Amino acid sequence: MQNKPQMVEAVLFFNERGICKEMLYPEFEALLDGVVSMPKFADQQMRVAYVLVDARLQVRAAVFFYLDFTEDGAADEGWNIPLRQLAERAGRGPDLGAGPIRLACRSQCPVAWHQMHLWDPEQTAGVSDLQLLRDTLRRNSLGLLVEEDGPKAVPADRLQVAAEDKWYPTAAPEAPAPQPTSPDHEQRLKAARLIKQQRLRIDSLAREHEAELAAAREAAEQVRQLQQAEIDRLVARIEALELHNARLQAETATQAERFQQQREELARQVRALERNSQAEADTLRQQLEAGMQAKIAAAVESYREQISIRDVELAYRDELDSQLQADIERLKKEAEERAVQAAEQALQGLAKQGVMFVAYHPGAGHLTIPPGDLATYSQNPQAYAAAKCNVSPEQYGQWLRHYERPLCVATLPSGEPCAMPIDRVGTPARFVPGESDCCSRHRTGHRLKTGS
Repeated sequence: MQNKPQMVEAVLFFNERGICKEMLYPEFEALLDGVVSMPKFADQQMRVAYVLVDARLQVRAAVFFYLDFTEDGAADEGWNIPLRQLAERAGRGPDLGAGPIRLACRSQCPVAWHQMHLWDPEQTAGVSDLQLLRDTLRRNSLGLLVEEDGPKAVPADRLQVAAEDKWYPTAAPEAPAPQPTSPDHEQRLKAARLIKQQRLRIDSLAREHEAELAAAREAAEQVRQLQQAEIDRLVARIEALELHNARLQAETATQAERFQQQREELARQVRALERNSQAEADTLRQQLEAGMQAKIAAAVESYREQISIRDVELAYRDELDSQLQADIERLKKEAEERAVQAAEQALQGLAKQGVMFVAYHPGAGHLTIPPGDLATYSQNPQAYAAAKCNVSPEQYGQWLRHYERPLCVATLPSGEPCAMPIDRVGTPARFVPGESDCCSRHRTGHRLKTGS
């Protein structure tokens, strides 16, 4: 009686240089329970892979997830990802030697709310986390029991993606089927593998573009906040200067009133002295008036100088405020231009990689849109399709309504539409408003004949 091969659960940790730690799943559970810790991963977010390995050290399922460690090297207590459930419900992945594996990652997650906690393995030229995972497990550093009579492993340079109709066979074959060797079959396998790699690469580029755009927006927002803080500081300074100016004006008014009271007091003294000596009174009056005028002039000049200084500061503040506003507008424009340039570069990169943008429009068929026409197309797709059909946008719109609903659009004397089924005109260029969208009774030529 032959024993059924057992599947082994293993967990592998990745860093910048590749796989840095291997353990069996019971050891990983002890790490999650806090029984053991890993100080070398302290205060880090590690990339981890949960794999199912058969008795021939071949990967059958893989789940790529993140795991956070505390400053003491203990695993995050709030971590809770159902690895076994994800591995069972995972989608189809590449062939690592024993048929397509079940793969769960960020771009292929069977449970949507766990997607943010997963990561995508690298599949670029010269770097493949899946091949690194396969080769590491084949070295059997974990000391797993291996079946000796199993089939030979497929070399790394001959790994291919199996056809989709053979990923999940209904019955296990008794012997490995011979690999097709026809050139067409090999080309299809290579094309399928390249399509899979390109999809992963496109997802990676999209995430990088979103990260760069978010960083540019965050930098622009930080600059705007700094400049807004500077503007608020200057506004507060202006308000303080205005308050100080108002206080100075109030002090000036108070001193002027005091000077007026002193003048009145001196005038009374002068009138008293006039009774004794007119000459002395005149001399004293002139001296007092001259001294009073000198004091008033000096005080007024001093306050004028202070007010001039405040006016200069206010003018400097207005100039700086205008300059800061101009800088803000310039930075906003630069941020928008950078975002547009980043989008254009991404589109050009996709075009260089052979990605084509195709849209279908009735009457025009499938249109291949060059990257340079994407802006024009996105503004008015219907006008773009009308131009390809050599008709005006209005005629194309009328034809499209006729094409989607080939009924007579004429209005009966009762006010209701005729809605008589008519023959559909297949191309916009042959469509004539008033003729092609009306039945024989309501066509323009028929009405003219009956009216005459």
